[in-house]
Amino acid sequence: MAIVQTNVIYTSQKNTDTIQELTEKYPFLKRETIGYSVLGRPITCLKLGTGSKKVFYNGSFHANEWMTSVVLLYFIEELSDAFLKRQRFYGVDLERLFRKVTLFIVPMVNPDGVDVVNQAIKNEAILRGVEQIADRYPSIPYPDGWKANIRGVDLNLQFPAEWKMAREIKFGQGFTTFAPRDFVGEGPLTEPEALAIYSFTLRHMFR
Repeated sequence: MAIVQTNVIYTSQKNTDTIQELTEKYPFLKRETIGYSVLGRPITCLKLGTGSKKVFYNGSFHANEWMTSVVLLYFIEELSDAFLKRQRFYGVDLERLFRKVTLFIVPMVNPDGVDVVNQAIKNEAILRGVEQIADRYPSIPYPDGWKANIRGVDLNLQFPAEWKMAREIKFGQGFTTFAPRDFVGEGPLTEPEALAIYSFTLRHMFR
């Protein structure tokens, strides 16, 4: 029976539980916490392979794109199952592949934001803060239009490369403060989720 359910709503807890089940069933699948979200939720990476070529996939940078987490978890399960059974995967010899390649996957970069979209935040004080941010941008549907982390910073716009240019563009579009989407933050790498991905990437220098 498949572990990854593709017909349910995913939250940070569902992501954590699914990763736990996958690593229990496939002991060669290694798990590492690479950082924590604003609310202290783990940002977890799964690793498969021992090769020198390092490849990195990640999902749910944007909160309302949480389906990308499901896709990656489903992919991991299919891949791991074929590897366990020593089956070719879409024609590929996995044992040979993973002697050359190490695959790193972070299924959910933005767990707090995903929980906003899928209404898994129960703390009333935190919810009030999120709703106050949403109220400043009534043209963006709430919660479905929420792309940012819990503080209202768009994680995709947090990296040092061309951050000032991104700020100029997004400020020109009216995103000058914490928002459901498109606010670059008060500087690059102010948000723990973005910093975790940045630091992890520098450690490995992925292909």
